[in-house]
Amino acid sequence: MKARFLPFLGLLAVLAACSSGKSSLKHGDYYSAVMESVQRLRQNPDHKKSRDVLNASYSLAVEYLETTAKNEIASNANFKYRNAVQNYEKINSLYENIRTSPGAMRVIPNPVNRYKELTDLKAKAAEETYEAGIQALFKNTRDDAKQAYFLFSESNTYSPGYREAIEMMTQAEFNATLRIAFEEMNTTRVNLGSFQPSILSLKRQFLQFYPMSDTHNIKAPIDHTMRVIFSAYREDRPNITSRSENRTDSVKTGEKEVNGVKKPVYTKVTAKITFYDKTCYAGADMNVNIVENKSGATLKNNVVNGGYTWKTSWATYSGDARALTDSQKKLCERKETSPSSNEMMNQVRTDLDRNLNRDLKAFYSKY
Repeated sequence: MKARFLPFLGLLAVLAACSSGKSSLKHGDYYSAVMESVQRLRQNPDHKKSRDVLNASYSLAVEYLETTAKNEIASNANFKYRNAVQNYEKINSLYENIRTSPGAMRVIPNPVNRYKELTDLKAKAAEETYEAGIQALFKNTRDDAKQAYFLFSESNTYSPGYREAIEMMTQAEFNATLRIAFEEMNTTRVNLGSFQPSILSLKRQFLQFYPMSDTHNIKAPIDHTMRVIFSAYREDRPNITSRSENRTDSVKTGEKEVNGVKKPVYTKVTAKITFYDKTCYAGADMNVNIVENKSGATLKNNVVNGGYTWKTSWATYSGDARALTDSQKKLCERKETSPSSNEMMNQVRTDLDRNLNRDLKAFYSKY
């Protein structure tokens, strides 16, 4: 059954692709219509509906893309050369895709390309985005410096090594980067170790973290000072709860003969089972304080918590064990235990570290 079902799925995929191409053509998305029909002809060179879609949509796609590009160039729109480049790149993409699909080549034997025009346009797009990057950088804000970085990067993509694009990217990234110096403090007698790895893992482009002890090596302004203060650790007394249950069952204890037929003999047995649940909780608190160095304003001052609840269960019984279920018997074989302090501290530390990382990540997601 499965072997027969797979070809059916393949047929559905072909029909869906063909239908999608026709739908794109119907809605005036000529570029998608061409790409979808070419892809189908690459799999099935003789697929008639895809050939028809390709034949109807290709010239329309080229005309639409080229007309749109020329209109962009003639306009006063921002980044008009960038937009024109995108349209000419689509024409070249159609060209390359048709050339690598024998079935599509039978329909469009002479696809057009615009590589020469694209070379000239990329030079203008490089200049356009470079100048926009300069203007953004001069605004002297962190967000504008980010924008400048990506504009210089785009300029360098259009024309590798264009003017000082690489140097300007470096400068823009420097201006856009937020630098945070942090220090850890412990006001308790418990040592949970350093949370530095979790803090440093937040590092990403335009966001850098430095231990306070390393800031003398940083030749850049420090924007935020963060203090992470481990302020409390506690282990509560164990809490034990219990409940009892009376059990009654009938068990086979022998056989007796009645009118020549052996029948089982059952005996009623009873037991009282008591269930115990023991929990131990430990928790810790950490104060997080972040100050903006330039203004002296407190940006963040909150407490991050971490906690862990250890649990165990066991049971005891009196009476006849045969009245108990198998799972109850296994529970009665267990003894009361307690966690070690190291186990509790390690689990609390793991939770505190996870919550600290989540808290800082949420705060710095807006930077």
